[in-house]
Amino acid sequence: MKPYLEMNREELLKEKEGLEQEFARIKALALDLNLTRGKPSPQQLDLSMDMYDIISSKSVLRTQAGTDCRNYGSLDGIDEAKRLMAGFMDCEQEQVIVHGNASLSIMYDTISRSMTHGVLGHTPWCRLDSVKFLCPVPGYDRHFAITEHFGIEMINIPVYKDGPDMDMVEQLVNGDAAVKGIWCVPKYSNPQGITYSDETVRRFAALKPAAGDFRIFWDNAYAVHDLYENDRDELLPIMKECAKAGNPDMVYEFCSTSKVTFSGAGISAMGMSETNRNDMLKQMAIQTIGHDKIKQWTHTRYLKDMDGVRAHMAKHAAIVRPKFETVHSILSEEISPRGVGTWIKPKGGYFICFEALEGCAKAIVAKAKEAGIELTAAGAPFPYGTDPKDSVIRIAPTFPDLEEMKQAAQVFTVCVRLASIEKILGGK
Repeated sequence: MKPYLEMNREELLKEKEGLEQEFARIKALALDLNLTRGKPSPQQLDLSMDMYDIISSKSVLRTQAGTDCRNYGSLDGIDEAKRLMAGFMDCEQEQVIVHGNASLSIMYDTISRSMTHGVLGHTPWCRLDSVKFLCPVPGYDRHFAITEHFGIEMINIPVYKDGPDMDMVEQLVNGDAAVKGIWCVPKYSNPQGITYSDETVRRFAALKPAAGDFRIFWDNAYAVHDLYENDRDELLPIMKECAKAGNPDMVYEFCSTSKVTFSGAGISAMGMSETNRNDMLKQMAIQTIGHDKIKQWTHTRYLKDMDGVRAHMAKHAAIVRPKFETVHSILSEEISPRGVGTWIKPKGGYFICFEALEGCAKAIVAKAKEAGIELTAAGAPFPYGTDPKDSVIRIAPTFPDLEEMKQAAQVFTVCVRLASIEKILGGK
């Protein structure tokens, strides 16, 4: 099979003709498949339904310490929930605050408080002439939406196989006091699926920020989302590394059970130093008397501990893994020999990041939509929705069933091949 870039015009036109016929056949099928977001499938959500068998009108909703979960109190969460979520972040229970169902809400609130009230006595960001955030790309579009919403200038940081370009991160963080933070998805990153190396984590911990209120926003969303039980990535615990480096206050870590139990009815948490935690709780006390302790109680009795979490996540992996492997297999067969795209085969997480020929991503996404496959918008993994190379496409394999995912992947490869040929022909 000859790579497209090595074909002459006549060969490309012949290939294009066959693909156009195949594309017309696909459109006639009137498919309607949605791969836009990393949502658990109904089958995955079914795994946790028996959690609600734990609770009934006869339940004694008291913690081990005697707290009545039905009443006010426990602003930072019940002890059992703090202990469970500390396991996700590999930190101490005393460093944790347990929140509601969405870690994204915690991140939004944390940025908002920094804007209006500042960080540990520093000038509120809204009073500064310039506030900048570093954004490893491709990255999580909802992170970028938060900083854009608050008018914070975003700076692209390339991501490689070991994590963000740390030379660039160090130069900007250590040299510019307007840089107040960086977004990170350190394990099975969204969307590339890479895990930060030990060296990268240690370099983060050793940063010497020009701004005393600089914070690493460490969104450890996929901490337990391994696809292969005996071949999983390991991530150094950032809070411990920051403490070792003499920077205990420099990081906020986030996690949740959104893709462990129920996306709309889980629990989330934030981990941080004692100093940060005390400051955060002081501000939270104005906002709320406490989050849903009954939900915390139910989760801790269902998942119990990290051994229970791992066992539960193995069931998720058994459902998700074949979908990822199907996409990888089809891309390897249809795209690799033709030289019109690359991707990383992740060991966990929720996405596959496909990199097309430069200038092709928007065309591929448009063709896929025409064929009945809805993909995340091209450019979404970049601040302001602008991919400088127009090449990155995020594939979310989890929500469709296996046969639907197989069909979607096959259609996707036709769209990639057709758009690539059109791009190549346009340059000849």
